[in-house]
Amino acid sequence: MLFNSLDFAIFLPIVFILYWFVTNRNLTLQNVLIVAASYVFYGWWDWRFLSLIVFSTLVDYSVGLKLKDEANKFKRKVLLWVSIIVNLGFLGVFKYYNFFLDSLYEVAPGLQTVLGFNTLDIILPVGVSFYTFQTLSYTIDVYRKKLEPTKSLIDFAAFVAFFPQLVAGPIERASHLLPQFYAPRQFKFINLQFGFIRILWGLFKKVVIADRLAILVDSVYQSPADFGGIHFIIASVLFAFQIYCDFSGYSDIAIGTARLFGFKLMENFRSPYFSKSLGEFWRRWHISLSTWFRDYVYIPLGGSKVATKRVYLNLMIVFVVSGFWHGAAWTFIIWGALHGSILILEHLFTGRKALFNNAPALLVNTLKVLAVFSVTTFAWIFFRANTTADAFYIVQHLFDFSEPLAQNLRGMTLYLGGPLWKLLASFLLVGLLLLVEYSVTKEKISEQIIIKQKPLIRWSLYTSMVVFILLFGSFEVDQFIYFQF
Repeated sequence: MLFNSLDFAIFLPIVFILYWFVTNRNLTLQNVLIVAASYVFYGWWDWRFLSLIVFSTLVDYSVGLKLKDEANKFKRKVLLWVSIIVNLGFLGVFKYYNFFLDSLYEVAPGLQTVLGFNTLDIILPVGVSFYTFQTLSYTIDVYRKKLEPTKSLIDFAAFVAFFPQLVAGPIERASHLLPQFYAPRQFKFINLQFGFIRILWGLFKKVVIADRLAILVDSVYQSPADFGGIHFIIASVLFAFQIYCDFSGYSDIAIGTARLFGFKLMENFRSPYFSKSLGEFWRRWHISLSTWFRDYVYIPLGGSKVATKRVYLNLMIVFVVSGFWHGAAWTFIIWGALHGSILILEHLFTGRKALFNNAPALLVNTLKVLAVFSVTTFAWIFFRANTTADAFYIVQHLFDFSEPLAQNLRGMTLYLGGPLWKLLASFLLVGLLLLVEYSVTKEKISEQIIIKQKPLIRWSLYTSMVVFILLFGSFEVDQFIYFQF
């Protein structure tokens, strides 16, 4: 079930009414309703994949309870590895099996005859990368004795399958989300306001900005050979904002929906394109995943408390694995390796004398922001390209300006089958997004600022967003980008 679908528009009010007006006097019943609603929400795509969530839930719930009572170090490690093998095994079979097999046969074609293994005709379950990481972090935290395992299977099942963030995060930690299922929730009008505004803003970013940009971006990336340098630059810049609005829009809707039911999810984005370093970018972009890799991969490898060369190796491992987490393709691995390489360069030059010591701070910061945005946009080429061949073709022709700019732009709009105003409207929407994000401080978020306004101003903003969504939203793109991961 998609957040931007009619199905969800019907589903959400029904669950909301049952939650607050039917099961509100019994906490267990509320959590049972959440589990049932979450399974309906997920099973809307394909009910067969519910078995994976149920199996993962039962395994990690049982492992958590056994870890609590087990003192033997060897047996504790065995229990931990049961959880790791089950959860990563899902990813291995559904996401990476065909990739590894195809890569092996490509390097050594003769092995196909010897081994006799064939690729599997299976589809990737929606959200499997997200909920397996979420439940795996629970087991690891219990193993490390940082978290008490829950005795309630219902509460744990609700934590694993919580529908607002089930298929694309934020990837919540059990220490933050699970206790919220233990505590009684009370209906508060402020939560309704907060949730409503956040959902509207997320939908605006998704259907008005991201899905409109997708039309232009897809036209270029689906057939790179038909385009030239200016097309690639424009499409790549627009993709940077498309993926941000698409993914952060999903997170906004997830956070807003959770708040309607009295839950607080972690922030997943904090204006990442205003970052002044790539390290800062990753502290602002997909925060739930970057902190997951920090705590469960980077730090166990030694983090930054080892020799310098080992720190660089750890960084590269984390970002290559992160790239591979995003998709079973060499394009994602290269994307991760690019980020790892640039972060290593940042570490190498940290503390060295700045080039513009005497320049105004505003100029220096602006140049830093533009540099980071340029680097991330360049890396997005590999993330978005359908194949490595397409990615390298785009990179090779990125600065091919053999045709006049006006002719290039006309050619681009002809391929889109529409006038130039569509392209200009896209840039205006991006400008509006940046203006809103720039006006929001690091400590506050936009909905808190809106709630403090007078009713006339608030309702004018609500109405404007609804009108923009209905009149200017593009409903041709039904999926969210991160559903494929």
